[in-house]
Amino acid sequence: MADRIIGQRVRRIDAESKVTGEALYPGDLSMEGMLHMKILFSERAHARICSIDTSAAEAHPGVVAILTARDVPKNEYGLIRFDQPVLCGPGSEKPGADIVRTTMDQVALIAAETEEAAAAARDLIRVEYEDLPAVFDPFEAMQEDAPQLHADTPGNILTHYHIRKGDMEAGWQAADVVIEGTYTTSWQEHVYLQPEAGLAYLDDERRITVEVAGQWTHEDQAQICHALGLPPEQVRVIYPAIGGAFGGREDMSVQIVLALAVWKLRRPVKITWSREESIRGHHKRHPMTIKAKWGATCEGKITAAEVSIVSDAGAYAYTSSKVLGNATLSCTGPYVVPNAQVDARTVYTNNLPSGAFRGFGGPQGAFAAEGQINKLADALGLDPVELRLRNVLHDGDLMTVGTSPPAGVSIAQVVRECARHSGWQRAEGSWRFDTAYTQPLASSKRRGIGFAAAFKNIGFSFGVAEQSSATVELHGGSEIDEMVLHYAGAEVGQGIHTVLVQMVAEAAGVPMNHVRLILSDTLATEDSGSASASRLTFMAGHAVRGAVEEALKVWNNEERPAIGAYTYHAPATSMFDPQTGHCEPNFAYGYVAEAVEVEVDLETGRIDVLQVVCANDVGHAMNPQMVEGQIEGGIVQAQGYAIMEDFRMRAGHVMTPYFSNYLIPTVLDVPRNVKPVILEYADPRGPWGARGMGEMPFLPFAPAVAAALHEATGIWFDNLPITPERVVRQLRAVGLGGE
Repeated sequence: MADRIIGQRVRRIDAESKVTGEALYPGDLSMEGMLHMKILFSERAHARICSIDTSAAEAHPGVVAILTARDVPKNEYGLIRFDQPVLCGPGSEKPGADIVRTTMDQVALIAAETEEAAAAARDLIRVEYEDLPAVFDPFEAMQEDAPQLHADTPGNILTHYHIRKGDMEAGWQAADVVIEGTYTTSWQEHVYLQPEAGLAYLDDERRITVEVAGQWTHEDQAQICHALGLPPEQVRVIYPAIGGAFGGREDMSVQIVLALAVWKLRRPVKITWSREESIRGHHKRHPMTIKAKWGATCEGKITAAEVSIVSDAGAYAYTSSKVLGNATLSCTGPYVVPNAQVDARTVYTNNLPSGAFRGFGGPQGAFAAEGQINKLADALGLDPVELRLRNVLHDGDLMTVGTSPPAGVSIAQVVRECARHSGWQRAEGSWRFDTAYTQPLASSKRRGIGFAAAFKNIGFSFGVAEQSSATVELHGGSEIDEMVLHYAGAEVGQGIHTVLVQMVAEAAGVPMNHVRLILSDTLATEDSGSASASRLTFMAGHAVRGAVEEALKVWNNEERPAIGAYTYHAPATSMFDPQTGHCEPNFAYGYVAEAVEVEVDLETGRIDVLQVVCANDVGHAMNPQMVEGQIEGGIVQAQGYAIMEDFRMRAGHVMTPYFSNYLIPTVLDVPRNVKPVILEYADPRGPWGARGMGEMPFLPFAPAVAAALHEATGIWFDNLPITPERVVRQLRAVGLGGE
């Protein structure tokens, strides 16, 4: 029997190949005789394409083909609804496919013998547009006279959720303090290391094969099959090494057009986007405006919360409805709110589409909820940790949707442990921050510390049926010499492949070096679901353990090789009731709290993050080293979102397409000290007690920074990102800082 492997700090199995360059990413792939592809994006935010003249481009030396909307059999795709054309233009049977609704719409693809020829030909294509009225503000888009982007969506309101709990009038009457606030968040670019790229070809069985970076091989396959009208057995999707994702690869980018080109031309085709094309060509985090009104008693008990959310979905649905669901649930935080009213809308505009991004609506909801809690604490003269602990959810408490979270609620323990590791102490029956503050010598600088907490779903939410399949082969004679795991789950940098090996070895009682993986290939693996929603460890753990158990049964019957397959079906969830919002939204949650210490320069507005303490209940840390990596990475990414990354669009056009004007944290910007506090309160439903945790460290960071800035300056910063310009502007408005 092997020593215990789950819970050990095992080195990543892909570390050496990535450090040495042996690992091949999509942009590294090539094939003899391959063509090179370029894509012509829309020049307008909202217009009808009257004609596309490709004659000059087709005549350019080296050009093999130019494909337009008339070449796509079923010219539509989308994760939630098929509302986006693969290629926009005339000649398609899809109604409305001749209309571009955003500047990231794809109009034509060019295949040529060289990348240079494809790029030159792209610039020779002439498109005649008839401009249509456009709308770029979601509040304006909901007005009666606003342009309508999709005929089946009146008022441009893609989704509207309601929550009605308790008696709001009684809640306000019971409140001694009422706090109102308006919180705004902006777009965020994923900035994964490798821009979109891929290679497509016909394999030995003449299947269309697409090697690309994504987050769900089988969903990519399904989208390709739908758009091209092909059965699944004719399309194969393989993931090589993936250079990050963060939700940005959930939706299609180059997958369908690569398959289309190979299907039409029967030759290998490669595409690699530039960073500018990547920033322009995939979705962003949802901007939201959240108006909140909360009440509490003088004893610090929340009595009521009224919240309104308006989310900018951009031109197409992507995952906007599901993101809005998470924001609707999280906008009142992990607290007992006896009386609640929430109205949440996500709205079509002619901006770039918004979609999945680490946290998936949770960061926006938490920014408002934690802002309200911190303001209530300030108004009541209560410590922010103490106020939270008087209101956090426990097992059996009702959420705003009228049901209890699954057993194993640990937010109280998480808040206490984060506080304890951050300088808070409990004395005389109450929590207080106990560390004396020494302000820096420079008179223009001030320091503060802020606290925030959050919770978030693990797994798909709101009635989406969820499953994950694994197959295990056992080889050997009297002893198991080799175990082969077939699993589709995407390795997007989080370390899941290493954890898979740990799981197989643990479940079978064999050393890790006995385990071999066959991964992320629709031909060789069954559907595992997406590498998203902090779900993969939870879902894979059940699927892998089940497959190992099935294989061992066969092994014990003396069959060689012994093969076991297992599909894990997650517990059911349900959608919001249309009137009350009552539902069972999720089958598991992750819980997190952070304390952030900052120093702000009153003259320049620059914010330095000095220290972050992040307490995260992971249920059971499969590999503590990788958990620490996820905490550190999530915090740095959240830092960019909170105080640096200022994505701008003007009339639907991206104004920040380069790293020279879209600033992300560098090694010189990251917090001076990050202290991960890994907590392990086993999830009763989790494999080996594990919860997902990849998104959780992101959630509380921005509101904790805002609270720290308030302590340092006396000003509440309710608009993200909190850039130096915004800091200086608000400081000057109250007479702080320079002239």
